[in-house]
Amino acid sequence: MDDRMMRAVLFDRYGGPEVLYVGRVPRPEPAPGEVLVRVRAFSVNGGELAARSGRIRLLTGRRFPQRVGLDFTGEVAALGPGAADVAVGDRVWGIVGRTGFGSAAEYVTVRAERLGRVPDGLDLVDAAALPVATTAITALRDKAGLRPGERLLVRGAAGGVGNAAVQLGHAYGAEVTALARAANLDFVRTLGAHHAIDHRAVPPSELGLFDVVLDTVGTDLPAFRRLLKPGGRMVTIAFDLTRLAASLGYIAASAVHGRGRVRFFSGDPKRALFDDLAREVAEGRLRPVVHTCFPLEETAAAHRALEAGGVRGKYVVKVS
Repeated sequence: MDDRMMRAVLFDRYGGPEVLYVGRVPRPEPAPGEVLVRVRAFSVNGGELAARSGRIRLLTGRRFPQRVGLDFTGEVAALGPGAADVAVGDRVWGIVGRTGFGSAAEYVTVRAERLGRVPDGLDLVDAAALPVATTAITALRDKAGLRPGERLLVRGAAGGVGNAAVQLGHAYGAEVTALARAANLDFVRTLGAHHAIDHRAVPPSELGLFDVVLDTVGTDLPAFRRLLKPGGRMVTIAFDLTRLAASLGYIAASAVHGRGRVRFFSGDPKRALFDDLAREVAEGRLRPVVHTCFPLEETAAAHRALEAGGVRGKYVVKVS
């Protein structure tokens, strides 16, 4: 077998999960400042579903084949010139960055500063559920400045970022209210939610007021913004893809109109944030939650499962 090639998940047209297949592509070589990682596992993220389906084709373009995979865990296989603070054999996790996908493969190259070391004793497959938890850390700690005793509402609390936010909100001393499907209410309670509410049964107007609202869904933002107490903060990591211009326009206008600005950001973690993530795990404030682990050949099934809804934690794909 040609060791210059590797397996990777590809698609040749936009569409449903069935367009995904495992093909062979050239194995990348690390450029200056880059690291070659042998991928052990990755998780499936909502942004990949939007890219694969063609809903953001203005960003992803029409050149095929295209790739999937945003985050990963694995071992450092080789170093490019000038790659610092990392060594061959290190167990690492990371995110490929905002410019594209590609971690759904046997190897990936990434800038050295986009990597962190996985804590000792944490299995690399389980660890693949956690890189997106850096988004929850940024949202609660840095964007919202969540303080002990404050009321926190987490929308989409059973998902990848949401489950981490519930755990961290509890650890930070907040009173956590989790919105999730009825079938997931007991699950979010086990994560530390003080109150677990079926989002389909209770409208936003009946939820009360909160110091911090973390939204991972992106729809109906005005209704949840109205739940802010005076001085409250709302952070969203999503927007409504069916009403893209209106959704982004509302987020922008919130800075000057009405009560409380809606802070939107897209996670772009670097080494220091991955170090913070490792510390949260090592000190017991955060644990990985893997709903199901799929083999690489069943990446399409993992996409299909995430699209169906009801995930508890993360769907992880093992590369082996």
